[in-house]
Amino acid sequence: MSESSGSDGARVVGIDLGGTKVAAMLLRGRSVSEPVQQSTETSNTEKLLDQLVELAQRATDGQQLDGVGIGVPSVVEFASGRVIASVNIPLKDVPLREVLSERLGVPVFVDNDATVAALAEAHDENLELVAHNLVMLTIGTGVGGGIVLGGRIFRGATGGAGELGHTLVAVPVDGEIPEAGSFPQSGSLEAAAAGHALDRMAAAAAAAKPDSALGRRLAGGQRVLGTDAVDAAHAGDETALTVVRCWAERVGVGIANVINTFDPNEVVIGGGAARAGQLLLEPAAHVARQYVVPGLGTNTNIRLARQGASAGCLGAALLALHELEDRAPVKEGMTG
Repeated sequence: MSESSGSDGARVVGIDLGGTKVAAMLLRGRSVSEPVQQSTETSNTEKLLDQLVELAQRATDGQQLDGVGIGVPSVVEFASGRVIASVNIPLKDVPLREVLSERLGVPVFVDNDATVAALAEAHDENLELVAHNLVMLTIGTGVGGGIVLGGRIFRGATGGAGELGHTLVAVPVDGEIPEAGSFPQSGSLEAAAAGHALDRMAAAAAAAKPDSALGRRLAGGQRVLGTDAVDAAHAGDETALTVVRCWAERVGVGIANVINTFDPNEVVIGGGAARAGQLLLEPAAHVARQYVVPGLGTNTNIRLARQGASAGCLGAALLALHELEDRAPVKEGMTG
């Protein structure tokens, strides 16, 4: 990528913090560095903070830094940069923005990891904003999401917008509505279509179809998971193809809800599920189109994520760049 001049020349680091790994990259103009990566330090908060500072400094490669963006798998109060809730990393109730800004000496911006990944997906390979209204579904162990409206992240009133996995797609309503249980709720998109759901579907198919690739795996004493179903489906196994198609159709119901709610330019499917490729995309898009209100979604492209493993770092860097631009003083003579 070639570099651009002016305000686009700001040097920002994007950090993608996950439960198992953390990566950082430098963005300047339209040029990005190769990410530096480590296993996430989860033993305690101080060691994790030290790691984040070290990675940000390594990513700058000695260059002057203007800001840092970081995506975390947590609920974040964006205005203050405080992590409100965090399950897999020791950051609950940590004022992450304040702490890192003080230690790095530059502005730091903190947001949810799926949210910043959505921001990355709204940009093309040249880092041009190409989808002003985009919703991303991240499907892995759970189902998360991020929302970009008008080219900027939409966070909602509390900063938690985008919990698309908890939209309700199968709650029984014929009689009295059942009491809510623990999350993910029975009847939610996450309960129906996350990785754990695909695991259950694959295991059930293996037990029911002993002559299938999944059945033979089970008979051999091996555990049958959703990833096995995807691999066997890519290899042409009919039972696995059926499992993956049924799972993809459930995802399609979630996509229909997204389109009916936001009518976006693009709906993007990311996370581990994207490895299923067209086996996921085609049935999901087909079902989604059937359940979209007539007249909506006519300009909506449904696709797989294109930024790959770098989406989290890139989105975090773009977050920092956008926030710095929004906070920059207006130059004399530029006002209308």
